[in-house]
Amino acid sequence: MPIELLMRAVGPWTMNAYAFVCAETRTSVLIDPGADPDTLQEMLRGTTPIAIILTHTHFDHRGALDEMRARLNVPVLLHRGPHADDFSINADRWLEDSDQIELGKQRLRIYATPGHTADQICIAAEGDPRIVVGDTIFDGGPGKTWSADDFRTTRRILRDVILPWSDETICYPGHGAAFRLGERRRAIEIFLSKDHGDFFGDATWEM
Repeated sequence: MPIELLMRAVGPWTMNAYAFVCAETRTSVLIDPGADPDTLQEMLRGTTPIAIILTHTHFDHRGALDEMRARLNVPVLLHRGPHADDFSINADRWLEDSDQIELGKQRLRIYATPGHTADQICIAAEGDPRIVVGDTIFDGGPGKTWSADDFRTTRRILRDVILPWSDETICYPGHGAAFRLGERRRAIEIFLSKDHGDFFGDATWEM
């Protein structure tokens, strides 16, 4: 494939850190440096990193950010927020919905997907079925929310952003295994058809 996707499970919460790599130029972007800088650097071996991207700013996704920023000396890219837990950062580039990132001969596309956090994004390889979804969506349900308004936002994102993706889309979440969207589409549609009132928190497709 023109773009490679690498993954390492890091940290005490077993968070999935990723790297997209242009197969032709061997340039890479590191996604969610949550912990274990040596493991992340080993994942990037044989590539030339050009950026670090955060899917969102929960600590388990950014715990090794300062260390990796110093080691790689590359720009840090993320959504302008507001950020989780009052996190403050000077980004080199603020990402917005539909933004594109050049990666060698390839291109990445940003989807803004708030709900779990206000600064949550997904990162897609253009012309490729693989999307790094952070904590937007998991095999068993959507990302956790902390208010009824956030849960309503999550429902809107599922309906207006996630479901329009093709059945062949492979979602790579921040925790747990990747899954094919087509295999969860019906469960998501049923989930969205229900009235969950003022619910928020950990949700499953079956609730």
